[in-house]
Amino acid sequence: MSRVFLSLGSNLGDRLSNIQQAVSSLAMSNRIKIVKTSSFYETEPWGNKNQEWFINAAIAIDTDFTCEELLEYCQNIEVQLGRIRKENEKWCQRAIDIDILMYDDKVISSKNLIVPHPLMHLRAFVLVPMLEVKSDLVHPVFKKTISELYDELSNPEDVFLYGTVLPR
Repeated sequence: MSRVFLSLGSNLGDRLSNIQQAVSSLAMSNRIKIVKTSSFYETEPWGNKNQEWFINAAIAIDTDFTCEELLEYCQNIEVQLGRIRKENEKWCQRAIDIDILMYDDKVISSKNLIVPHPLMHLRAFVLVPMLEVKSDLVHPVFKKTISELYDELSNPEDVFLYGTVLPR
């Protein structure tokens, strides 16, 4: 079994329900065991700021899926939950997004997938939930913990525990 860390996000429809359904769908596979789930966070959009705020979470799973198989499984869940991919649109609104952040301590680069996620070290919406899940996890490329990567963020976007009053 491999230990994998995933980031989940939604900013369309019932954002909280979308995340919860995605986690439930992952747990329904007999090839995935949910190990730990973060709290939910309301987060400022990253990249394209002209859209609704997201709800984000991180989870740790154990799986015997290969990384490519897991990517396909996650993308199928995204489609089932209403994700529509548009070719030339990056960082757009979505019902659900499931990203593979890390797969054991592997470094993977293929046509469809780069692991560790190439932007995770720049995103507070990824690192804050990961602090809860495994703050001492070491990034296999940067050789720094999640805590160290978070401390090095130069201009982090706003991240609030879901359910708190947001200063908008």
